[in-house]
Amino acid sequence: MNDPEISPAERAATLRQRLQHHAHRYYVLDAPEIPDAEYDRLFQELQAIEAAHPELLTADSPTQRVLGQLLPGFAPVRHAVAMLSIRTETDTEASGALAFDARVRRELELAEDAPPVEYAAELKFDGLAINLRYDRGVLVQAATRGDGETGEDVTQNIRTVNKIPLRLIGCDAPVLEVRGEVYLRRDDFERMNERQRERGEKTFVNPRNAAAGAVRQLDPAIAAQRPLSFFAYGLGEVQGWPVPATHSATLDALASMGVPVCTDRTVALGAAGLVQFHRAMGAERDALPFDIDGVVYKVNSLALQQRLGFVTREPRWAVAHKYPAQEQVTRLERIEIQVGRTGKLTPVAKLVPVFVGGTTVSNATLHNLFELRRKGVRIGDPVIVRRAGDVIPEVVGRVVDRTVDRTVDAPAGTPGPRSPYVPNFRFPRACPVCGSAVLREKASIAHCCTGGLFCAAQRKQAILHFASRRAMDVEGLGDKRVDQLVDSGLVRTLPDLYTLGPDQLAGLDRMGDKSADKLVEGLARSRQTTLPRFLYALGLRHVGEATARDLARHFGMLDRVMDASEAQLLAVNDVGPVVAHSIRTFFDQPHNREVVAQLRAAGITWPEGEGAAAAHQPQPLAGKTLVLTGSLPHLSRDAAKALIEAAGGKVAGSVSKKTSFVVAGEEAGSKLDRARELGLTVLDEPGLRALLAAPAAD
Repeated sequence: MNDPEISPAERAATLRQRLQHHAHRYYVLDAPEIPDAEYDRLFQELQAIEAAHPELLTADSPTQRVLGQLLPGFAPVRHAVAMLSIRTETDTEASGALAFDARVRRELELAEDAPPVEYAAELKFDGLAINLRYDRGVLVQAATRGDGETGEDVTQNIRTVNKIPLRLIGCDAPVLEVRGEVYLRRDDFERMNERQRERGEKTFVNPRNAAAGAVRQLDPAIAAQRPLSFFAYGLGEVQGWPVPATHSATLDALASMGVPVCTDRTVALGAAGLVQFHRAMGAERDALPFDIDGVVYKVNSLALQQRLGFVTREPRWAVAHKYPAQEQVTRLERIEIQVGRTGKLTPVAKLVPVFVGGTTVSNATLHNLFELRRKGVRIGDPVIVRRAGDVIPEVVGRVVDRTVDRTVDAPAGTPGPRSPYVPNFRFPRACPVCGSAVLREKASIAHCCTGGLFCAAQRKQAILHFASRRAMDVEGLGDKRVDQLVDSGLVRTLPDLYTLGPDQLAGLDRMGDKSADKLVEGLARSRQTTLPRFLYALGLRHVGEATARDLARHFGMLDRVMDASEAQLLAVNDVGPVVAHSIRTFFDQPHNREVVAQLRAAGITWPEGEGAAAAHQPQPLAGKTLVLTGSLPHLSRDAAKALIEAAGGKVAGSVSKKTSFVVAGEEAGSKLDRARELGLTVLDEPGLRALLAAPAAD
């Protein structure tokens, strides 16, 4: 915006207010009002103003969320109001809630026939407690709990947490301290750990440890990479703000200021209300997007809280009512290998059964060989097992504390403590399911079975891929039908598909004559295909549609592809050492060659030499990268992509300086804006067709 009537200071203030509003809608309410591109545009405009006028930079500016300098250490912060912990009720049954209500009624000297006490019931988040200090509504300091009296100044790291407002909405109190929990959602935690595994780096034990480590990270830029979240649950020091009469109303007021407050809370009447909340949240625990280890009950009236007071630095008016632990110690009995639907081999720990996370666990994942080695677990070790929500149980690590009983929960006759030497676990060289070679590529941490077409563990996935629209395009063969065919024993390998008849299919559940005829007809039509489609349908690792086309174009015949050496494969466009080795390994397996031979014997054909012929077609887009955005009048995205790739071009998903052309249709989005910013050539459908018809460049 370049309105001369508006000063830079006024525009910066407007931008800060708009960005804070939209950030709250996006990060806290999960209800964005504008697209990401528009938010980015406003953000960049504010950055430009602040760069030109440094005096306009404020502590609550959204541009100050990520700060670059390393922290020399954490300065101590003396809490104006002590951050005290609350008593924990370890009785996980309803009797725990009954006992707390009885204590409160006794301390308040209530008669048996007195009305029930009103409580605020909320979740006990498994994260790190933080005190946020707002001065006239602006975040000026964030501190950890520490010992309750003195914590650590972690302001710069907390500024990187998008869910925490840098300015409160409608609050200009001299001092308002908000207390809450910094935590990691389970899905964010799993994605973060998966990225760590892919890089071969250390994984995090659990969401709480990861959140705490991020908050206490000396480099704010690294802290900003951790997807932290926040929920408020109370107040610290307050000056000049009228505190509501109840705890629940206080949380409502904080939510109205833009502070994240969990909606899984209630006002409960008496012990019966507490028991109901505890049970309801216990039933929902696994479905929650974050970890909790219990619920918290607080007397709702702040006046009654003052009357009840404290005992040994714990409030009499609050208690944490726990759930069964999500981490337990048991013993690792043996390690087995599990082969997944995609051929990935995963080491699985076989454990002495232990009750954890609300269920009995006897198997837990060890993820991969490198994770297993890093954790240093061996057969006979006492290990920590974690299960939270719907996440697959995993072995977190071995117990190194010598005081822990190494024969924990051991049934009679099982091994005792870990022996002085246990040979390291070794990954098998052959798949334990089908006997095919096991391959680990240099750039990967995963071991994979190479017998995709033959391996029973991969059977359903191989069939679904084979029948998919861009492969053999078998109409009527979806997930549920594949499950039926495999589970019934009708299909054991891909060639079995082409032996199916209406009579065999008629016995399947919900398979009428019409559906059976449709599937048989779809299989018959699929026999006439193309070499690129057939190569793609085989499901070779790293061979997508584009690579399959390149292989067909280069070699012309399937037998030449199957017999090509790695050196010959490297001569194919965009085939590198990893892909070449994967292709050669696949066709070195006798099982795979046999499946291919049986498929050809079943009548699958394609025009011989079609790939070689395609190699001599004009390639007007050779070396060019195009991006598609919006809806074209007559071409679907798949059709446009196929035409571009047939002309030698590549289709990318994002716009960059390396993009040659952007093809835009109706309702083109941020990609079109980005293309214009970079000054790229933008084409419509007629422009694309003209480009495709142009002679190839020399």
